[in-house]
Formats: sequence, C-alpha cells, structure tokens
Amino acid sequence: MKINKYKWMLLFVGALFIACESDDDSISTDDEQIIVVSGEADFSNYVSVGNSLTAGYTDGALFIAGQESSLPSILAQQFALAGGGEFTQPIMGDNLGGLLLGGNVIAPNRLFFNGSGPERVQGMPTTEITNTLSGPFNNMGVPGAKSFHLVAPGYGNAAGVPTGQANPYFVRFASSPNTTIINDAAGQQPTFFSLWIGNNDVLSYATSGGDGINQAGNLDPSTYGGNDITDPNVFAQVYSSVVDGMTTGGAKGVVANIPNVTSIPYFNTVLFNPLDPNNPNFGPLIPTLNATFANLNQVFVALGVPERSIVFNENSASPVVVKDEYLTDLSAQIAGALIAGGADPLTAQLFAGLYGQARQANENDLLVLPSSTIIGQLNQQAFDDLVALGVPPATAGQLAVNGVTFPLEDQWVLLPEEQQEVASATAAFNQIIESVANQKGLAFVDVFSILNEVADTGVAFDEYNMNADLVFGGAFSLDGVHPTARGYAFLANEFTKAINAKYGSTLPPVKAKDYITLYPASL
Repeated sequence: MKINKYKWMLLFVGALFIACESDDDSISTDDEQIIVVSGEADFSNYVSVGNSLTAGYTDGALFIAGQESSLPSILAQQFALAGGGEFTQPIMGDNLGGLLLGGNVIAPNRLFFNGSGPERVQGMPTTEITNTLSGPFNNMGVPGAKSFHLVAPGYGNAAGVPTGQANPYFVRFASSPNTTIINDAAGQQPTFFSLWIGNNDVLSYATSGGDGINQAGNLDPSTYGGNDITDPNVFAQVYSSVVDGMTTGGAKGVVANIPNVTSIPYFNTVLFNPLDPNNPNFGPLIPTLNATFANLNQVFVALGVPERSIVFNENSASPVVVKDEYLTDLSAQIAGALIAGGADPLTAQLFAGLYGQARQANENDLLVLPSSTIIGQLNQQAFDDLVALGVPPATAGQLAVNGVTFPLEDQWVLLPEEQQEVASATAAFNQIIESVANQKGLAFVDVFSILNEVADTGVAFDEYNMNADLVFGGAFSLDGVHPTARGYAFLANEFTKAINAKYGSTLPPVKAKDYITLYPASL
C-alpha cells in the first residue's frame, strides 16, 4: 500500500548617506533629514554573539547571501551611521551552503522553492572547514551552538567534529583549536555587543519530536545528548558568565530572549489530519483499513479506552496514527483479548506491539515539518522487522505504512506533554535573560512576544504583511525555523528600537523592500 506524499504547501499567494565630521551622521531623503546619534552607546567596535540566528542561517544552510543579510550585519549597517566601525564575518565559500570535512559533505546545501515545495540546491559545496580563516570576526554567531557551548574549550577543534564535541562552523574561524566562542568574542574588547542565545537549548528537543531528555536537575552539560533540554541552572550560570565577559571592558549591549519555538512553521505546516479520502492511493483503501482495525477497536472499548480507536473517515480528512509514549502500554491486554477472540498468536502479538501505545493524532499534537515526506510511505525498517518475524511480505507491507498502519514514531510528533516541557524551559530561560539584562543595564528585546504576534495575527512591515506561513508568509525561510532576509530585517528594526529606547540613540529603521524572502536556485 502506498500513499502519495501529503501536499502540505499552500500555493502562491533610497536613502543617501551624508558623512559628517562628528560621530553622528545624518540621513537625507527627499522629504526630511534625520539626525543619527549614538546617544550613550559606542558602536565603534560591535561584536555579536549567538547561534544560527546571529550567523545569518536561512533556508536550511549558511551561505554568503544569507550572511550579508544576517541580523548583526543589518544592525552594523545602521550602527555605521552613528560612528560604527567595520563589521567582519566568517564568510562561507559559496552560495550553496554545504560544508566539507576532508572533502566529504557533512552539511547539506541550502533550500530553494521549486514552485511546489522546498528543494536542495544541487552542486558540490566548496566550504572546507579545515581551511581555517584568519580573524578576529565581529560576527561570532555559530549555527547549532547552545548556551554552554559558548564557554566550551575545544568547540572549534576539527578533531571533535566527527564525535559531535566540536562545531564545524566554529572550526572555520576559531582563533585556536582549544579556544572558546566567548573568549574570541570578548577578546576583541567590544564597545557594543549583541547576545541572542538559548534557542537551541530547547529547539533541538522540539525539532526532534521530543526525542531527547529534559535535563532539568542535571548540572553537567558534558553528559547531555544533542537533543536534550538544558537545565535552567546551567543556563543561568553560563548566561551570566557570558554577559560578564562581554561587559568587562564597560561595553553596552542588547540581548534578546528566545521565541516560542512551537509557533514557528516547522510545527504548524503539516496538519494532524493530512489523510485525504480523495487521494486515489488512500481513499479506496479506507473500508479495508477500517475493517482491519475493527477488532482492535472493540478491544479498546472493552478496556475502557475507546478514544484510542482508529477509524478513517471516507468523507473528510483523517488524522494520522501516532505512538504516544505517555499512554499506558496495553500491549499485553490487547494480545490476550485478541487471542481470546480467535486471533492467531502471531497476529495478536503484532497488533499488540504496534498499537499498545497508539492513537490517532488530534489538534493538540504538532507534526514536525519533515514528517510530510514520510507520511503514507513504507517504513522500510518496520517492514524488514516484520518480515524477520515471519510475516509474509504482502502483509508486512500493509502493516508498515507510516501514519496509517504503522504509528508515527516519537521523532515525527511533538506531543502535548513534550510541548509543555519546551514551554516551561523557555519561560525559565527568558526570565533569566530579562533578569540579567536588567541587572546589567542592557537593552532588551522581547522576541518571544514579537514572533508570537507574527504567528498569531501577522505584522505589517512597511508595505508588506508578514506571517508565519511557510514559503509565502515572508517572515520564515524554507527550513521553517530561521527567518528570511526580510524577517531578519524586521527583527533588526526591533533591536534598534530597544537600543534607541535604552541608550538615547536615533538609529533609523531599515526598509522591507531592500530584503527578499525567497532566494532563487542560482545566486
């Protein structure tokens, strides 16, 4: 049985700078002249610290054009109007975005929109991470970095990349193999800095469908897995030390909290009920599927859990079947009941193993974006396992269809309990960030509220309206997580608002029309 991939995409929808002899500049337009002042801030040596959101990551990769429109790069352009100096970035080798280690591809190329969905740009990337760059660099954003990675010695050591102990992006521009990100950043003695970190401390857990551990109570990040949630006490200690390091020389700065990651397109594009009865590869099979599940559903009713029944609708879209690890495992009861009802032991055990913790998804479940590529497709591993148990290949194929007869595994669905873990950690991290900002007298950007507004109602950015829809919402790129160039520009304006309010500067906003939302296949 084969079902076509669910089509989750929606269809389409000049300033002149005049130099002055002081640190303050003016912008002249046809209508008015705006005096740009730095206020209490000194933008002459700006250093940005963070992760992919700082580096300029977009469309699932880091590439030259994206870096040129990175959030700190846009800010630096505005800072230059008020005495800001040169802003350097560890520019990638090309606009493909992939990474090489010893000539082997270790990170894929960027995405582009092919007219119906995202597709990877073809070509061999040229960014070999062992061809290290000579810094220092003002943009210290490292894609993939969590809070504690900022203070981790060896995070830029190429030898640690294969084991996950080092970061390939930082390897390219670390001042030495054993340095830390914060040492290289603070060592530049910035006069002004930005810090946006913490997103990955919850994001990787969420994007993996909760296939990690909430490490609350574990104060040793060296024992964490890649998809784990950071303990808030670890986050607090690291965050405070990072801010201390960046402000040692008296630098002023701006910090931002982390967004509600479950509001981004990565979790709100694939619907919980994508199984369309009008799909010719699915609709005709519905009566057979319902008949197959009839005996199992009777068992669910007898066990007092009728809500676990699996029924596909012949007239409207049906939810996928998921494994819910938070449900009581009824495998033994299901097997016993089916055998008592006349089922052969192998069939009873198969159904028990598959559906002991299964149910159909509902509106409270969040399916991750990549699930669109596997729903309705044969799960090869499940098929092989069933055949190894002696199940005939034809039957194994029928029982191994992702989201239909084979429950979607943990990595594809962020369950309500997992969403709550993400929300609790996010709230804790954000409280820490705002508290440290207040203690240090730093400008603070409430990105959490800003991006919630983008997701909930959409926002106006000059003549454009932006929302959190994938592809044509304008705010988020094709990877469903990172902003578009225009999205970064929108956020840059929010950062300059906070800076102006805190330090009395008059940095002007950038214009939406100067930043695109979709990069073409060829750059």
